[in-house]
Amino acid sequence: MAQMPRFVPPFQKDAYIVISTRPLAAIVLAAGQGTRMKSAKHKVLHPVAGRPMLLHLLASLDVLKPERRVVVVGAGRDQIERVVADTDVTVAVQEKQLGTGHAVAQAHDALGSFAGDIIILYGDVPLVRPQTMEAMIARLNQSDQPRAVVLGFRPADAAAYGRIIADGDGIIEKMVEYKDADAVERAVTLCNSGLMAIRSTDLFALLDRIGNDNAAGEYYLPDIVMLPGAASAVIEAEAWEVAGVNSRAELAGVEALWQARRRTEVMRDGVTLIAPETIFFSHDTVLGRDVVVEPNVVFGPGVTIADEVTIHAFSHIEGAAIGKGAKIGPYARLRLGATIGSKAKVGNFVEIKESELGEGAKVSHLSYVGDARVGEGANVGAGTITCNYDGFRKHRAEIGAGAFIGSNSALVAPVNIGNGAIVAAGSVVTQNVPADALCLVRPPQEVKPAWAQQFRDQA
Repeated sequence: MAQMPRFVPPFQKDAYIVISTRPLAAIVLAAGQGTRMKSAKHKVLHPVAGRPMLLHLLASLDVLKPERRVVVVGAGRDQIERVVADTDVTVAVQEKQLGTGHAVAQAHDALGSFAGDIIILYGDVPLVRPQTMEAMIARLNQSDQPRAVVLGFRPADAAAYGRIIADGDGIIEKMVEYKDADAVERAVTLCNSGLMAIRSTDLFALLDRIGNDNAAGEYYLPDIVMLPGAASAVIEAEAWEVAGVNSRAELAGVEALWQARRRTEVMRDGVTLIAPETIFFSHDTVLGRDVVVEPNVVFGPGVTIADEVTIHAFSHIEGAAIGKGAKIGPYARLRLGATIGSKAKVGNFVEIKESELGEGAKVSHLSYVGDARVGEGANVGAGTITCNYDGFRKHRAEIGAGAFIGSNSALVAPVNIGNGAIVAAGSVVTQNVPADALCLVRPPQEVKPAWAQQFRDQA
């Protein structure tokens, strides 16, 4: 019982395998109850890097441009339907959970007259790369025409995974569940991920031939591999690609896998991470070259960062665009709609939301800027806030180019501070300030000599 040489698809970006021009469809199984998650949210909708697991998988599928995509659901159908409502995904329903073979069979009507290759995936196995999917389809269409292609892997601990016994060419001699394997078979390290590629002309005919004579009384998809007739083949993926999620702990494990690989990618592409293990990216974070990210920075969805930006420690950024050479933090928070111009500065304990900072503008300390525009070269002093919400509506503040806002000022929107204007420290500004004017909103200082000593003497 020889085992095949390892075949691991390449990791390089865009290094995809040339495959058949036959039409492709995908069946994604997402009908499991997910009881171990202990959540009202459907298991496949729990996020990895800020994106639901199911959408990670569908995004990888998009690279292959499948003609049809079917998601098989059971409990939580309404949640899945809401998430895929604006896509070309068809939802099929498995009313009773009678095994993976039964689940795949529920996609029959949704696929209709489709004729081509089918790849079968799992919604809770979100990290499978397009390259690996293509490798499965490529193997399916090689000259020996295997009945099916199974994706195998070699985990650090094979534990109770089903085993695949294959010859040196990757032809499967036997697939066996761990509980049914003998000592020799359990010593095999090649395990079954459950992912499979197969032709549409074979899939449903084979499913009709499998039975449920097993302890669980279920119809198992892998059983079609061992039916009499043509042989099936196996190719291998790295174990991290087929890591599944059935619990919160496993979700955290998959998140860690994704983050580790993303950190490696961004450093390879010219980003300096001072303490890589402390940085967390979102699925769509875009970083330019010569960006420096200090420790303990979190990127939420929707962040684009230009070249030569420095993100200082303990900053949280989401929904923001940061221009070339800007400096952010430490302890800064950029929220949805923040646009930071080139060479601008957002300093410590500053929050920016739905606001634009022009080139070279500075908000350096302890300030909140919301629903505002800060012009080029303007300087917003420590403790300044834009009062953008009146309890019912949001209003905007405009701070002109070169303006200077003194410390501990409050700009009560809607308000416009003209170019080059100066707002004195401690001002509460409720009216527009003309360009180059001084705005001073505070009572005159009064000093009473010896008053403090007299007060203390009375104590």
